[in-house]
Amino acid sequence: MQAERRNVVNVVLFLDVGGSMDPYIKLCEELFSAARSEFKHLEYFYFHNCPYERLWRDNRRRHVERLDTLEVLRTFGPDYKAVFVGDAAMSPYEIAVAGGSVEHMNPEPGAVWIQRLVSHFRRSVWLNPVQERFWKYTQSVAMVQELLEGRMYPLTLGGLDGAIKELNS
Repeated sequence: MQAERRNVVNVVLFLDVGGSMDPYIKLCEELFSAARSEFKHLEYFYFHNCPYERLWRDNRRRHVERLDTLEVLRTFGPDYKAVFVGDAAMSPYEIAVAGGSVEHMNPEPGAVWIQRLVSHFRRSVWLNPVQERFWKYTQSVAMVQELLEGRMYPLTLGGLDGAIKELNS
């Protein structure tokens, strides 16, 4: 008799929800379910289009139960591996301009928050459910790829392999 092996890697999962992500709900649910069963230490947070100063854990209560992103950074150390899941399809203003969010008046551009998160977590990747051949048609995808220094992978088996290798390097 031998105990079941569990992955002891610390993971923070940031999930884009709503809008253009709606067609990918089932795929993201499958990813989330697999991650929950695989990782002993998995934390997750939701955002819409771009992470800003607040995140949430329950999408149904996103307007009343938000968490400060700075608190998330204080709570989870740089040893956690950050995985962003989203299509990165948004107005470039959401990334580049304060006040560019479609949901609220963001005091700082989304790029500032992505940089804070990526700088804090030593290892981070972005998984994109859109077929990679279509990425070049969306300016915001290129902007997010640049912020993650090219660490965007398609949400496919091959993409997951590449992302895992990146996180383990």
